[in-house]
Amino acid sequence: MNKQLITTTGVLTAAAMLSMAVSCKDSATNNQPEPGRTLRVSAPFATQTTNFAFDFFKQVNREEGADKNVFVSPLSLHMALGMILNGANGQTAQEIQKALKLDAQTLAEANQTYTYLLENLPKADPKVTLGLANSVWYRNGFQVEKSFQDVLKESFKAEVTGLDFNSDAAKDRINNWASQQTNGRIPKVIDEIRRDHVMFLMNALYFKGDWKTQFDQQNTVDMPFRLPAGQEKTVKMMRLNTEMRRAFKPNYAAFELPYGNGQFAMTVFLPGENTTADAVLNSITAAEWTQLQKDMTTSKTDIGLPRFSLSYEIKLNEVLKQLGLPTAFTNAADFTKINRNGELYLSFVKQNTFVAVDEKGTEAAAVTTGGVSVTSMPVAYICDRPFVIVIHEKTSGTVLFMGKIVNPQTNA
Repeated sequence: MNKQLITTTGVLTAAAMLSMAVSCKDSATNNQPEPGRTLRVSAPFATQTTNFAFDFFKQVNREEGADKNVFVSPLSLHMALGMILNGANGQTAQEIQKALKLDAQTLAEANQTYTYLLENLPKADPKVTLGLANSVWYRNGFQVEKSFQDVLKESFKAEVTGLDFNSDAAKDRINNWASQQTNGRIPKVIDEIRRDHVMFLMNALYFKGDWKTQFDQQNTVDMPFRLPAGQEKTVKMMRLNTEMRRAFKPNYAAFELPYGNGQFAMTVFLPGENTTADAVLNSITAAEWTQLQKDMTTSKTDIGLPRFSLSYEIKLNEVLKQLGLPTAFTNAADFTKINRNGELYLSFVKQNTFVAVDEKGTEAAAVTTGGVSVTSMPVAYICDRPFVIVIHEKTSGTVLFMGKIVNPQTNA
């Protein structure tokens, strides 16, 4: 991955709601709805899930370190975990609900909001392409509770499909779904299907928007870019001098680049000369983000933004444990709403993302995958090497035949 100093802190949201977090070292995504096209979600959902977005992004950034690019989607993760929450019971459900900052509302209320976003977020701006899709894939023969399937289909508009997980075709079909939902930008999310895997729950998010005011490619020039360790590299620096919303704080400058009709935007945080992108990120809270939207004023501003693209992947098990979700990853997990017999746990949660920013606009995609496994598998003893047999009568202890098979043949 290229080392960037610009952090894309994004929260692409509907009315301050969490959304597509852009983090490639210094830019955030914001949504300023046009009059008459405002998307509204409940105040508790909007406030608490924005907190989740910043907590999630900061935790990932801490795990990755100062010299790595980061690009994640809080919305994609939140929706995937929302599906998983509907399959959880007891302490497992309580931990997931609290980690998602949904403890101020019922699960039914949260599900209604997920449905609202799935139906309305893609229609927020006709000049912007935004796709949201969910799917669930389970091993043939694994019994999935009908009530769980119903809520996934109704609230999350999810495709629910049983597959032969022992066939390579199953992995290919799942990966093809991810590729199709992200316009080919994320072609593979599953490397293998293990014997203990019984289900994959997936959310795909795709975004493509042209800048409301595009950069002139003739103004793009080669410029040095300072890396975290002090070295420099040459980048294609796009330049734009136009009216835009911006704000200046003691440790950073922020400016907003709208897409399409202005319903979606990218907000870029440029650290001051005496601070760092990490320091700026750590200082920004959800409350400060909300206040920043009020503090921004419109003025003609001259900016430079590097042209860049990035593919990113991260396993989120440890991140989610730090965010208060430990039990789901252990044998103590309770997913009896998925299968009443239980003995399931969350074996992994991972996110694959893509972003490309150029003079025309931005293309971004994310797929969040949660893998559900059985806590214990019956040990299989495969006679795939020389073996011994004994044929005997049990009550008398009489041995009738004994043999060693080193080259099985079928002569009968």
